[in-house]
Amino acid sequence: MKNILAIIQGWETKSIPFLRIAIFVVMAWIGGLKAFQYEADGIVPFVANSPVMKFFYAHPEEYQRYKNKEGELVPTHLAWHQTNGTYRFSYVLGTVIFLIGTLTLLGIWLPKIGLIGGLLTMAMSLVTLSFLITTPEVYVPDLGGPDHGFPFLSGAGRLVLKDIIMMAAGMTVASKSAKQIRIEPK
Repeated sequence: MKNILAIIQGWETKSIPFLRIAIFVVMAWIGGLKAFQYEADGIVPFVANSPVMKFFYAHPEEYQRYKNKEGELVPTHLAWHQTNGTYRFSYVLGTVIFLIGTLTLLGIWLPKIGLIGGLLTMAMSLVTLSFLITTPEVYVPDLGGPDHGFPFLSGAGRLVLKDIIMMAAGMTVASKSAKQIRIEPK
């Protein structure tokens, strides 16, 4: 048993670089998906309901009428999303997410860059978690069943809640970077 515990204890030195790689993989993948119509359509309820982000859209108050199911392509909805700024915003957001992941990954070799990446990961996660307060679609709607509203998370809500793990990961890698920066010879 002691040998197993010693092996597991040794993971600590490998866990921070692995955490940086994991953050990068998630950010690069999700950031890259923001270039596709279905993903851009999917974030509309979050952005349109966010007091911090809705100004990025031309008509956030109209989004309910133009929602697409994943993979659905309705020409009139597509035209609305184009004039709304849905796709333009999604491209920019995807690029920002990809860059945050890259900064975090670079922390393996460059602690000062990794500190910025970790802090930005935390900030991005905080914004994402705010959707639990601002976005009605994160809770199961009242369609007649007994389980709806708070605390019953929809698929979108369950996805958002997982960002608390990303926030903790950002905090961990930022902390490690700060420690490395303090130890570096002046």
